[in-house]
Parts: sequence; structure tokens; C-alpha cells
Amino acid sequence: MVQSSLAVLLALGAAASVLAEPLRFVDCGSEDGSIQEVNVSPCPTQPCQLVKGTSYSVNVTFASKIESQGSKAKVYGEMLHVDIPFPIPEPDGCKSGIQCPIQKGHSYSYLNKLPVKSEYPNIKLIVKWELVDDQDHLLFCWKIPVQITS
Repeated sequence: MVQSSLAVLLALGAAASVLAEPLRFVDCGSEDGSIQEVNVSPCPTQPCQLVKGTSYSVNVTFASKIESQGSKAKVYGEMLHVDIPFPIPEPDGCKSGIQCPIQKGHSYSYLNKLPVKSEYPNIKLIVKWELVDDQDHLLFCWKIPVQITS
């Protein structure tokens, strides 16, 4: 009985780890921090299928290489190598899971939402997400391919 319960727990743990697998991302110039993990939920496969009228959770774990009083997020949709600003509800990193001031050598979990408006076109593009410090240097910058769908 104990062995079968253990087998079920191991199987559930393996299934959960597959569902929570971090995204493959491209680091696009994180100079003042180092990204440890990027998660967008729900995004079971890549490119992420972003359904219009839905909001997605974004969680980035990173380590800071500098001290900073604050941070600000900038999000873009990249099409044909052109960055088009993409509004997010809360650009202030200190209101998005990061305890400020940011300290050198500490790890942080940045949490935010990515709303996909109904009026967006059905299109494939690259989401580029930056978090800048007080000096406007990149704490992190990552890119993932997405497809906006109805």
C-alpha cells in the first residue's frame, strides 16, 4: 500500500513538473541582473498561444548585480525588428513582487500580468519584456515567440 501511494505521488510530481516547466527564452541584454527562470501561465507549449480577452501571469526569477531604489517594466511586441510598446497594468517593479530597494546579489521574483486585448489582431510576434533599474540599465530583458489568437 505504501509503495503504490509513493508511486502515485511520484507520478503526480512528475506530471506537475512538466506542467510548470519554465519557458525557453532569449536573453536580450540583461546587464545588471541575471535571469534564472521565466514562466508565463498558461503557456503549455511554445510559441505561447495568447487568446484575446485573456490575461496571462508572468513570473521572472532573477538575481541583481547592482543596487537600485526602484525598477520599471517595459513591454513590447516586436514585429519585423520594430518594438511596439505594449501596455501592462503595473509597470512599477516595486509593486510587482520585488521588495525595494533592490540589493546586489539578491534573487527576486517579479510577478505581473500580460493582458491580451480583444482588439489586437491575430498575429505571430515576439514579446520583449524589460525591467530597468534607476539608471535605465537592464535588470533583465527576455524575448519569447507568441501567437495572438481569437
